[in-house]
Amino acid sequence: MMRSTLLRVSGVAVAALAAAGGLAACDNGESSSSSDGTTPSVVTAQASSSAAASTDLSVSAAASLKTAFTTLASSFEKSHPGVTVKLEFDGSATLANQINQGSPVDVFASADEKNMTKIGDKALDPKTFATNTLVIVTAPGNPKGVNSLKDLQRSDVTTAQCAVPQPCGNASVAVERNAGVTIKPVTEEPSVTSVLTKVTTGQVDAGLVYVSDAKSAGDKVTTVEDPAFATVVNKYPITVVKGTSKQDLGNQFETLVLSSEGRDVLTSLGFGAP
Repeated sequence: MMRSTLLRVSGVAVAALAAAGGLAACDNGESSSSSDGTTPSVVTAQASSSAAASTDLSVSAAASLKTAFTTLASSFEKSHPGVTVKLEFDGSATLANQINQGSPVDVFASADEKNMTKIGDKALDPKTFATNTLVIVTAPGNPKGVNSLKDLQRSDVTTAQCAVPQPCGNASVAVERNAGVTIKPVTEEPSVTSVLTKVTTGQVDAGLVYVSDAKSAGDKVTTVEDPAFATVVNKYPITVVKGTSKQDLGNQFETLVLSSEGRDVLTSLGFGAP
């Protein structure tokens, strides 16, 4: 009889201890409710939901857009929590070829209409968002005394320009034709930023780049204008790429580029209005 009573008492004690342990856990912050009233299971679900919402938006853009699109991508990410804009910059012809070869790109921004046309119906609804023209850049102070396109024909002046079919290369050829000059570059580069680098590093005396690139270089170069540059204006189109699973998000990025905010950023960097 006494043994049975002891067992019953022990059982009660164990139950009491278990209950006390549960209360202690509550007091130590391990309760089923957090300080903000959210249960641990809900917090976990929220974290999982946030992780699931994280996504990348792939944007391929002309090299001359690097500063502008880096700024706009940062703004876009701030207004779209969980979204990371993956930027790739190169010559527009190179990027168009990559898209045609199946590269997974959500948004494409070209430095001319010709290379946008190259991707055919993959360009869902291209819209022009900026313009640009060429300019001559030289080393600071213009040590070779380059004052016009004609001076780039001189044997004592080494020049870099973009290769055709890059937009800056096509524009260079058109400008030379309109001005009646023939420039023999010592190097033809795959992008306008490569041309600029050749000048800023002293590898050539002069280069043909966009106004926006010359402005971004600041005091690393001296800029030389020529009336012929105004005869060739590159229009910059942007499009969401057909087949992307992120069309809505791509449209939102496109809208930002076309917005007043986008226009202000582009204008501040030397781009012209569309």
